[in-house]
Amino acid sequence: MAKMTKAQREWRPGQPKKPRSTRVMFASTVLSLEAFVVLFATLAIYGLNRETLNPVLIIGSGVTVAIICIMTCALLKKPLGYAIGWLLQLMLIFSGFLLTEMFFIGAAFAVTWWYAVSKGHAMDVESARRLREQAAWDAAHPEPDSGTGVAQP
Repeated sequence: MAKMTKAQREWRPGQPKKPRSTRVMFASTVLSLEAFVVLFATLAIYGLNRETLNPVLIIGSGVTVAIICIMTCALLKKPLGYAIGWLLQLMLIFSGFLLTEMFFIGAAFAVTWWYAVSKGHAMDVESARRLREQAAWDAAHPEPDSGTGVAQP
């Protein structure tokens, strides 16, 4: 028999599923896409400045920032993750000093990040309100029991 995770061991039939955060999902999507942009921008910067800048420094920095983007996704359940996300947005904008187009791309990603964080938070608040209202309605309107001791769907 395969080893069960903590979530699997603690699950019971009829137990409501814990709602997932839309804010975390949106922000993770932006950071994941940003990691790809960082890698492609790194290749462009390397190709255009191969004679003037150290290739190891360029490639190493780009890969490091891309990895930080991906790792930040794991921190988005805490405020630190969003602070790092904002720093990454600034880094992407300031990479425009190495590749001019990155000023525009970085600004577009910063706006996308802001929208994902703010709209995701608003959607989470709305979901929590709907969940509370549904629980109140369910408490006020219990389902009739068919005599088996289990509520029918």
